[in-house]
Amino acid sequence: MTGTQTDRQREIADAALDLIHEKGIQGLTIKNLAGRIGVTEPAIYRHYENKIHILTTILEVFRTNTLRIFESGLSEHHHTLDKIERLFGSHFRYIAGKPSVASVIFSEEIFKNEPELIRSINDVIGHNQEMLVAMIRSGQQKGELRNDLPAEHLALVIMGSLRLFVKKWQLSGFSFDLVREGSSLISSIKLLIT
Repeated sequence: MTGTQTDRQREIADAALDLIHEKGIQGLTIKNLAGRIGVTEPAIYRHYENKIHILTTILEVFRTNTLRIFESGLSEHHHTLDKIERLFGSHFRYIAGKPSVASVIFSEEIFKNEPELIRSINDVIGHNQEMLVAMIRSGQQKGELRNDLPAEHLALVIMGSLRLFVKKWQLSGFSFDLVREGSSLISSIKLLIT
């Protein structure tokens, strides 16, 4: 985890990711978390108000990392297809390196009935979509991408494909190489959008 968190907050957030990854959201209890890192339950509450606060922190860290990936992709002066390939290749490498992130980001049951978490994940998705739409529009204006479809629709196709692909990897018990197979998927997406 990164950001302005203390070392203990990072340790707690990482342990929360691991618990969710291993046991699902029902496994994320303050008791389990305290036991995982060898502290008392009140020690957890000194760093986080509750589980929702921990999860919003995890989402914020993901948003920050994703923003960094998008910004580096947008600032480069490459063909739009290369930018998209590098952008999603970076996402696949990030998620493959920390599979527990997929357990949080791609688990709808975590956000159910939690307005604060729904807002947080909507912010992440909305911001990512805006940045991808901007990248696609730029590519359309340069004649690098098909312009017979709205940039917003192409962004949804790309994001939806990648989300389903990561979910398939997660549900398969991480049985295939996300980065290698993801590269193949990106090649197919590139054909669809040109």
